[in-house]
Amino acid sequence: MGLFDFVKDAGEKLFGGGESETARMAAAEVAEQKQEKAITDFVVSLRLDVDDFRVQMQGDVAVIGGTVASQELREKVILAVGNIDGIARVDDRLKVAAPAAAEPAAEAAPAAEHEATFYTVQPGDTLSGIAKTHYGKASKYMVIFAANQPGLVDPDKIYPGQVLRIPPLEE
Repeated sequence: MGLFDFVKDAGEKLFGGGESETARMAAAEVAEQKQEKAITDFVVSLRLDVDDFRVQMQGDVAVIGGTVASQELREKVILAVGNIDGIARVDDRLKVAAPAAAEPAAEAAPAAEHEATFYTVQPGDTLSGIAKTHYGKASKYMVIFAANQPGLVDPDKIYPGQVLRIPPLEE
């Protein structure tokens, strides 16, 4: 849990635009409610399963809460919200559901449940280049692509400012 920074002016265009600053300030509460609904609808459209999902806008900060089944899903929800144009930060208050009692101790937890690294795409980056940097092999780009679905729909379509999950490689 915590705050995650994003590039505010990069990402999915869910909030419209073109309003004057005065008009935006006058309708701030209504606008925040519309943003909250748009974010909720977007998370639902990506089929990211969050129990009791809630989002509260505080300026350009999205405070998100609810319960998810895994660390991986938690990270995907954070990235889905953070990679929306107009969001500068995500205040993560999501809870990961407790593992089943029959599961082994944390030291034997599968790699998929370890926290991934978040990486901000730079101009000129490609998934294969990012994979080469993080994994030592450009051919591992599909690991990054799969880890960022459904947010990524094409491995060739990433943009500067976008934040991606870089999961640990399974041994």
